[in-house]
Amino acid sequence: MIEEILRPEREAVEDALARLLPDEAWPERLHQAMAHAVFAGGKRIRPILARLAYRAAGGDPDAVTDAACGLELIHTYSLIHDDLPAFDDDVLRRGRPTVHVAFDEATAILAGDALLTEGLLVLARYPAGSDWAERRAQAVELVAEAVSARGMVGGQMEDLEATGEIAGREEDPKIRLDRIHRAKTGSLLTASVELGGVLAGVGGDDRVAFADFGASLGLAFQIADDILDATASAHDLGKSPGKDAEAGKLTYVTLYGLDSARERLAKLEERLVEEAARIEGPGGDLAAVARFVARRRN
Repeated sequence: MIEEILRPEREAVEDALARLLPDEAWPERLHQAMAHAVFAGGKRIRPILARLAYRAAGGDPDAVTDAACGLELIHTYSLIHDDLPAFDDDVLRRGRPTVHVAFDEATAILAGDALLTEGLLVLARYPAGSDWAERRAQAVELVAEAVSARGMVGGQMEDLEATGEIAGREEDPKIRLDRIHRAKTGSLLTASVELGGVLAGVGGDDRVAFADFGASLGLAFQIADDILDATASAHDLGKSPGKDAEAGKLTYVTLYGLDSARERLAKLEERLVEEAARIEGPGGDLAAVARFVARRRN
């Protein structure tokens, strides 16, 4: 069932990305590096979430596909920078050489910078037309805040600081771990769901429900990611496994243990299905995506 939902959603996103990010542009090497990262595959979960959330609010998701693609461009920027030698120093991403390996480190940094700004530009432009102006402004503010020093980038910074500090710090490491990943991974996923609501004109408690579901989904995504890093192969992951443990990173597996992390993820999956039902009714597409995220194998 999940592939029946995801396949047409991915196709809509891929078509829009190909239109929004031409592969032949000046400067050629920079755009080649950007395309290398963006068109390497991927689940396209963030733009799909925005489309499904917009549909759950009663709209035609095709109206917001271009805007939703801004999320994917920004997410890809973060992956390029995560893979750099100064961060995770990874050589594989989605089964292909990372950008700094396929090109060079300076080009990778610039490709990431370009995709971040391109993503915000897409959100500022789409959906086009004066009728959308206020919602576009809200969308840009929402996503920019999510990836700012108070969101994703701040979470990345604290993740660096916490590396090698699983124990021996005054603050409860469980509190710190949740804070890191609610920012590093969760903030953009939260914004992805909330973006669909914002573009649909959802406000008040209804918008809070969208944000709550996105935050829970972000946490589930990170716990699943930590479990996969500890258990999956490079073939399954499309990137190098076991790097978190080697680096001494603070993760749900290193802190709670593998079995406890799996139990925590299973409980979170149940909560996600309940939160999705408040948005779209029982048995909807958002609930199916939540189960997919919690049970993913790559």
